[in-house]
Amino acid sequence: MSLSKINITQQSLVFSSESERSPPGCRKKKRIPTRVETNDECQYQDESRRGCVREEGHNVLLESKGSPSQRSDKDPSTKYDAETGQNDKDDWPEKVEDFEDMGLREELLRGVYNFGFEKPSAIQQQAIIPCIKGNDVIAQSQSGTGKTATFSIAILQQIDMTHRTCQALILSPTRELAKQIQIVMMGLGDYMKVVCHACVGGTSVREDRAGLVSGAHVIVGTPGRVKHMIQTGSLDTRDIRMFVLDESDEMLSRGFKDQIYDVFKSLPNDIQIMLLSATMPVDVLGVTERFMRNPVRILVREEEITLAGIHQFYVMVEREEWKLATLCDLYNTITISQAVIFCNGRRKVDWLTQRMEEEDFTVSSVHGDMNQSERDVILREYRSGSSRILITTDLLARGIDVQGISVVINYDLPTQKENYIHRIGRSGRFGRKGLAINLVTNDDIGVMDDIQQFYHTHVEELPTNVADFL
Repeated sequence: MSLSKINITQQSLVFSSESERSPPGCRKKKRIPTRVETNDECQYQDESRRGCVREEGHNVLLESKGSPSQRSDKDPSTKYDAETGQNDKDDWPEKVEDFEDMGLREELLRGVYNFGFEKPSAIQQQAIIPCIKGNDVIAQSQSGTGKTATFSIAILQQIDMTHRTCQALILSPTRELAKQIQIVMMGLGDYMKVVCHACVGGTSVREDRAGLVSGAHVIVGTPGRVKHMIQTGSLDTRDIRMFVLDESDEMLSRGFKDQIYDVFKSLPNDIQIMLLSATMPVDVLGVTERFMRNPVRILVREEEITLAGIHQFYVMVEREEWKLATLCDLYNTITISQAVIFCNGRRKVDWLTQRMEEEDFTVSSVHGDMNQSERDVILREYRSGSSRILITTDLLARGIDVQGISVVINYDLPTQKENYIHRIGRSGRFGRKGLAINLVTNDDIGVMDDIQQFYHTHVEELPTNVADFL
């Protein structure tokens, strides 16, 4: 099956008259067995801290000294099945469907309700309690379902407010996501008077040191800056009891791995680890076995990952040079409150921004070449609603949470399939309706087909009544 075509003119979108249209066919995904890692990334300077040893070329996870008692009764026979993407047992089948039944401290419960939460989402119902009980946890859930609040609530419940020292460390792949986490943490912990400091690159090192010296209960940051603060003695890790990797697939599968290991080596032996992401590839799960102890796994199948509340469509534009006219036609056809447009590259972002401004659209743009203060100002304006169109790269595929975003447009399809779910998850946050539109050229048909196979989903042709989906 192939993408049926939409004839594009400079003036309007003209749909072809085919009575039946089908997106690329969804062939059964071929699974590749995960391979055994045999390199030396696992070797810590002090190997006794995590019991990570070699046995016939395999990594073997042993129980460490000083681990919380909650972990000792965990069934060690529970294993992850790389072929099915599932556990052979439900690691934590219990669900708590009301925040008031979670035993949260009163000030935290007030903060949860004041922040706008009324009822826990599916991932919160299942993951908050095992996190509070001190288990290592791997949690996977759709974008926009409240993963940040999940680990934030668990951390705030365990914080000792009588000591203004760092008790929880959260690492994220981008500065924007780190600051978003800080906002959530401070909002939920408002009545507790919790202090959360964002430690990210692109900002003053001196100000970071001053913030750390004055004391903070929670530190959230990017791996490079956090590593620097630890190595220079500015961040004391002795009281840290909880360690969170947000968007852990991104953190463990790319260039952050060495920095994370360096940070991890400086943490106490009995640290609790929480990993959260919308996607959890098998190879990333394999990496976690090197430093987690009998983790509770709360995972969903790949076919359940795509976002139920987001309508996904494509427009067949045939040629790259026709994309701009198509995009302008879309804006003239439907009313969009706020949208994010994703491009594959910084130059493309700058080019598209300029061309849309020439077409009298008011747009803003963000990418990695901008300094941090400039990025902060642009995102602040976007969140306030003064800017309605934001053009960006995958820099913000995981790092922006704006409730008003109704449409995500993939001007370019992502080069990595895993980023598709993160991109379209910028709309339809926490159960709201969302719309994802993909501009597809002839050269993109295979990529679109691969995305559909990967997520076991169908992306349909953009209908004439698309406004009804907003």
